Amino acid sequence: MIKILFFILGSIVGSFLNVCIYRMPLAQSIIRPRSFCSHCKKTILWYDNIPLLSYLVLNARCRFCKGKIPFRYFIVELLTAIIFLIFYNLYGLSFSFFFYIIFICGLIVATFVDIQHRIIPDEISVGGIIVGFLLSAINGIHLQPTTYKLQPVLNSLLGIILGGGIIYLTGVIFDLVYFKLLKKPPIQGETESMGGGDVKLLAMIGAFLGWQKALLTFFLAPFFGVVIGIVNLLVKKDHTIPYGPFLSLAALSALFWADKIFHFLFFVK
Repeated sequence: MIKILFFILGSIVGSFLNVCIYRMPLAQSIIRPRSFCSHCKKTILWYDNIPLLSYLVLNARCRFCKGKIPFRYFIVELLTAIIFLIFYNLYGLSFSFFFYIIFICGLIVATFVDIQHRIIPDEISVGGIIVGFLLSAINGIHLQPTTYKLQPVLNSLLGIILGGGIIYLTGVIFDLVYFKLLKKPPIQGETESMGGGDVKLLAMIGAFLGWQKALLTFFLAPFFGVVIGIVNLLVKKDHTIPYGPFLSLAALSALFWADKIFHFLFFVK
């Protein structure tokens, strides 16, 4: 029964994440007004705003104007519900549960906003850096006996510096070689290979996961993005892709399988 409740809670949080994904890029409040149809702007009735179920009952259409409800709404609610269930099974109702749920929710918003708008809101990345660092500082507190361990907060600080720094430096070096030395013209007006949002997102990942997993995320992300990047280049003749989704996917991989990956690469337990 408790697992069902966490699944439902996750779907409700996912519904709120959908609000963030839609409104943040438009610089709209995520609190007011109440949820409305993006087509006709009418307020959505409460019984048409039930996570997962309303999408299916309404057949993905607005009750008033019959405008199409993007499938993304259903996916985000389902994904968040599943994540709540997974992390409850792993950590129970603990500090780690809330710590990682906040982190993953930030990645979900960053991913779907970046896919649609090619931006990552500072509310997520910069806000995530601050929240991740503060939660890591709190995580150092131990009550029995009362002690304070510096490792979590130092790991978070190093993660912010290394995560943001390594991806920023990589972008600077690539731009220098590609645009300056090789004198290649920018495509579609792009002047930077690595956007500032990606830099801040990896710094946020480092704030939550620490420097080792941030570094692993940096090296894993290109493997997830290479296929999409090649297809995008061949089909659209565009070398730019939203990189946030691949950083997020790499961060999840680092979170769950960092130990196995490090052991495979370096034979380190």
